[in-house]
Amino acid sequence: MLLEDEAVDPGNLLKAVVMRQRQNVRLGQILLSQGWVTPEALLRALTRQWRTSAIDPIQSPPDPRLIDALGAEFCLRHGILPWRRIGGVTWVATARPEHFEALTPQFPASFGQVRMVLCSDEQAQSGVLATRRIALTRRAELRVPAEESCRTRNEARTGQIAMGLIALMVAGLCLTPVAVLSVLTIWATISLIAQSGLKLAAFRATLAKNAEDQALREALASRAVAAPEMTGPLPLISVMVPLFKESDVAGKLVARLARLDYPRELTDILLVIEASDQVTRKALDGATLPGWIRVVQVPDGPVQTKPRALNYALNFCRGEIIGIWDAEDRPDPDQLHKVARRFHFAPPDVACLQGALDYYNPRTNWLARCFTIEYATWFRVLLPGVARLGLVVPLGGTTLFFRRQPLEDVGAWDAWNVTEDADLGVRLARRGWRTEIIDTTTDEEANCRALPWVKQRSRWLKGYAMTWGVHMRKPVVLWRELGAWRFIGFQIQFFGALSQYLLAPVLWSFWLLSLGLPHPLRAPLQDVLGGYATVLLFGTFIISELISIAVGMWAVRGKKHRHLLAWVPGMHFYFPLGCLAGWKAIYEVVVKPFYWDKTAHGIYDATEGQPVVVMLEGTATVEFLGQIGEARPTEDAANCDMWPVAAAAENGTGTAPLVASERATA
Repeated sequence: MLLEDEAVDPGNLLKAVVMRQRQNVRLGQILLSQGWVTPEALLRALTRQWRTSAIDPIQSPPDPRLIDALGAEFCLRHGILPWRRIGGVTWVATARPEHFEALTPQFPASFGQVRMVLCSDEQAQSGVLATRRIALTRRAELRVPAEESCRTRNEARTGQIAMGLIALMVAGLCLTPVAVLSVLTIWATISLIAQSGLKLAAFRATLAKNAEDQALREALASRAVAAPEMTGPLPLISVMVPLFKESDVAGKLVARLARLDYPRELTDILLVIEASDQVTRKALDGATLPGWIRVVQVPDGPVQTKPRALNYALNFCRGEIIGIWDAEDRPDPDQLHKVARRFHFAPPDVACLQGALDYYNPRTNWLARCFTIEYATWFRVLLPGVARLGLVVPLGGTTLFFRRQPLEDVGAWDAWNVTEDADLGVRLARRGWRTEIIDTTTDEEANCRALPWVKQRSRWLKGYAMTWGVHMRKPVVLWRELGAWRFIGFQIQFFGALSQYLLAPVLWSFWLLSLGLPHPLRAPLQDVLGGYATVLLFGTFIISELISIAVGMWAVRGKKHRHLLAWVPGMHFYFPLGCLAGWKAIYEVVVKPFYWDKTAHGIYDATEGQPVVVMLEGTATVEFLGQIGEARPTEDAANCDMWPVAAAAENGTGTAPLVASERATA
């Protein structure tokens, strides 16, 4: 029928038929995703094939009562639109006629006899949104149960508690300063020991896991065991990319996503934008996006947060695997293949896969280097170890992939939490679901300026504080759901980490003792611990620091990060910024808990870090590192000397011409 209408090229149709034979996806979806047919031509052919009519819900609006009977979310997910009830027959429009018969048992009995008509996916969505957009928006804000959401926090009581604690601390410092400082020191030291112990335990667990993985790889290489084969077709994967004030969406973002090697007909990318975001909307106006990328516009509401946007856009996802990327992300090309394979073999209780995050601009400055070391430590050592220990995994905000049903069962994201990812990790653990860390990386832009870094970290810490407060409303219930081991780990991961940021100055003050300067607690420490007071205290500090250095150096030992090894000991001077962020977070918890301090991106162009190959005349190859005046030989030219390469200033086209030495051509 498509050939008769001259709506498709015969060669493209043949390729689509071959692809359909090996993938569990509709032929029409393949043609649309590849741009081989228009939606209008496909709809005309489908009406002839199924011998039915097509409707336009804009010209003939549907009955909203029928949508309510079936549920707006159900309609959007399955691409259907309950249209009219005429003469005892309920007419339901669908964009996927192949699946219509399987859906009819889920229709309410009040529908009676059901007949099918056709429409496009876009028409089905617009028909639902025309009358139920506000209801879907409210649902996105209220998906998480009230007792597990930040939206039900008592603002007045929180402010009163905060002011009371501050007044109590000030009074204590005035009346009994030694007692107050002693209590703060004891708690800071206990949380430091707990944090260091958890870090060491996670490090050992990661080493054990890596040893097992290496043994498995060696066994596979020697054919001692057979490699498990993935049977059946690949799944459809929907990935949401929330955008806010992104000016270059159709250019750099689409170019980065185009690197993915997953089949286009099984790739469903949703660009999620806010209705009030004129910057991103202007960037998308007139842009021609590929068929596998769609735009979802989130209506305005009382809060404007990333989790709220994700909840709303979840209704439009077609896949049973749901992923998240950020606007500046550059995922590995084979990332979706790894996700599909791991979910295929993972136990049923694995609801989430977390990939590693990395930075493509670690050489920008000192702050970017430290941020890269911190992320390498977190995603390559601590999170894998925490997952192996069976503790709560605080999820990252991107490179997350979920089985759809568990995600919906826990209520998806809390629209009022500014660290929605960590909160979701806790709720998954409370319901008995597990998170695994997979070996795939997404590169993004390191926050390389001090003030934006503090703002970003304060938002994370504010979210940690709010998440801890929400889940500790009923500590007995939390203990019962998590178990003793994970409950204790949760306290260390959230309250302990926040305590370290807030009480860091208390611990730093003891360096006065090493300089022979007076300290208010010198005498009480000697009274309690005798002459060993200073030794024990500084021994704790040094051991904790050595653990952090050892873990950090192990995390950056690989080829990609080994240039950061010399910078690991300097991380001691990086974390004081976190103290400022911690106190800013506590202030915002009280005065503006739902304020989302968005991190600005685009300071560093991702393409600047792309290696540029420079051929030396008949001798070797060097790799341009994106750093002025720096180049190094690749491994296949180990005997080659270092060659200077200079980069000219960026010109209007965004390229930097290379100026090589006389012996080289670029």
